[in-house]
Amino acid sequence: MTSAPLAVRLARTSGPLFFPVTAYGPDGGLDLDVFRAHVRSGVEAGTASVFACCGTGEFHALTAEEFRRCVTAAVEEAAGRVPVVAGTGYGTALAVQYARIAEEAGADGLLAMPPYLVVAAQEGLLRHYSALAAATSLDVVVYQRDNAVFTPETVVELAGVPGIIGLKDGYGDLDLMQRIVSAVRTGLPDRDFLYFNGLPTAELTGLAYRGIGVLLYSSAVFCFAPEIALAFHQALNTGDDVTANRLLDGFYRPLAELRNQGRGYAVSLVKAGVRLRGLDVGEVRPPLSEPSAAHIKELGELIERGRALLGGGE
Repeated sequence: MTSAPLAVRLARTSGPLFFPVTAYGPDGGLDLDVFRAHVRSGVEAGTASVFACCGTGEFHALTAEEFRRCVTAAVEEAAGRVPVVAGTGYGTALAVQYARIAEEAGADGLLAMPPYLVVAAQEGLLRHYSALAAATSLDVVVYQRDNAVFTPETVVELAGVPGIIGLKDGYGDLDLMQRIVSAVRTGLPDRDFLYFNGLPTAELTGLAYRGIGVLLYSSAVFCFAPEIALAFHQALNTGDDVTANRLLDGFYRPLAELRNQGRGYAVSLVKAGVRLRGLDVGEVRPPLSEPSAAHIKELGELIERGRALLGGGE
């Protein structure tokens, strides 16, 4: 665990946020050596933080012991150079259990994914995340998506809960996000609350989120093409819209269109990309399924096109 407050470290926009995939061997079991290599390469490439065992890392498919081993490995590979945030989720009791495992493993914080299955009222969601935040000493980023979408008033209350430091938005309603940012800013003027763009292929909406002051984002592309992800991140944060738009038009928009051709591709296509770049992280676990051979071929061509665009090519 690092010494500086997590919110301070995450607020530094030194690089994209890295959500490593979880590596499996030929028998489908956890391959910690490959996972370590994947995490290590991301840290060395320039990520600002490692988010282990979250959505891209197939949190839903991991046993508690596998989760413990992965988070421990991520912490060891990060070695204090960048913070490690671990996923947690399901109902409140299980979310607390995974949170405590993450704390024991040395994680710096938690990404709290939506509760399993149930569609709860705002009051119930507030109770859930408040209980989770109180269960450990770890700071919590709440993930808004699917069955956990908040009103601005609820986010103001969440932002006032000790230990909840930010909101990751995977819902994509910019009108709602602007109202949330405004409500927290006026309701808690002294609160430094963090906001993250957590949409799939978040770079595609990076310019729009930048317009409402949201610069932090998760980058799935960083898993398999860190050079492209870093170039876009620099362009976004320096106002180099020429480079950003070149990458959006030639790489990110086609990638998002490819991602949308298969269910679960937000994870399985990323793992395929990591394999294409030479690290055998295995296939996804059920109920996810692998991309078609044609789509993997198309992904490989897109990666090469994206790399060519870094030199200003068309």
